Amino acid sequence: MMPVRDPGNVVSLGEGFTPIFEANRLGDSLGSSNLFIKDEGLNPTASFKARGLSAAVSKAKELGIEKLTMPSAGNAASAMSAYAARGGLQSMVFMPRDAPIANQEEVSISGSQLFLVDGLISDAGVLSREKSRESGYFDMSTLQEPYRVEGKKTMGYEIAEQMEWELPDAIIYPTGGGTGIVGMWKAFQEMEDLGWISSKRPRMYAVQSEGCAPIVRAFNQGAIHAEPWDSAKTFAAGIRVPSAIGDYLILQALRESNGGAVSVSDEEIMLMVKTISSCEGIFVCPEGAATACALGRLIEDGSVSSNESVLLLNTGSGLKYLDLMRGFSE
Repeated sequence: MMPVRDPGNVVSLGEGFTPIFEANRLGDSLGSSNLFIKDEGLNPTASFKARGLSAAVSKAKELGIEKLTMPSAGNAASAMSAYAARGGLQSMVFMPRDAPIANQEEVSISGSQLFLVDGLISDAGVLSREKSRESGYFDMSTLQEPYRVEGKKTMGYEIAEQMEWELPDAIIYPTGGGTGIVGMWKAFQEMEDLGWISSKRPRMYAVQSEGCAPIVRAFNQGAIHAEPWDSAKTFAAGIRVPSAIGDYLILQALRESNGGAVSVSDEEIMLMVKTISSCEGIFVCPEGAATACALGRLIEDGSVSSNESVLLLNTGSGLKYLDLMRGFSE
């Protein structure tokens, strides 16, 4: 079900099959009696981005591509740099200057060329595409090539297998570029086509920060595409994406699943990082904490009932955000 034909081209650091934990104490605090967390922070490079970049770098190697470039808010850059190094490929990254220090250091120490940009990931994307045209580096931007989403879909396969082929009633996912939602939705259809699961689907919910919520706005407006968000601002770097190229695919999955989209404040997110850690011992990233904030809202407005099975996706380790959290708390 993966796109690499020759196993000799697979570039791996042991990504995938991250655990799903019951979150009873957190659930009690939110009013949910059947709550789970899938902790993607336990992947190599400490985020879910390892999945997509393992697949993309592997296929690039198989196709004879030797030089890669991408813009990134942080975690994707760390992953691409690590997997490119593992596969013997050259890499170049364009990243906002205020991206987490951990991500900047990971890129540099992996031997990738790092360019810090005064602006957002969209500004970094412009420079990355220019470099791609000028120097023959292949653009690995989100959904600019078809293989990162193939890596992300493995989350969907794992959720089904780990939950004994009975998908949860709802999945809440922090959404920037949105390939996680797109990939999982693809995986569910593939598994139904294979006869592994029924046609039952989880309701998919996207969560964004109030300071950058283009998908939430588009969903509420009934739009097919999400207009770019002006003056995007949130300390949750992974969801500070003012414009997602796959916006229509994200919105399609939300609507087909009878799910929705929720925005939460940075203040709520920061408090929830501490709540989850004190309740469950899991140091989630800000983006992962946002999913629990969203669940509280969804239970309050009746979109999710207290006894439904709910899976939160923590997309990275909180350890990668120490500088941002310290700055926010001050």
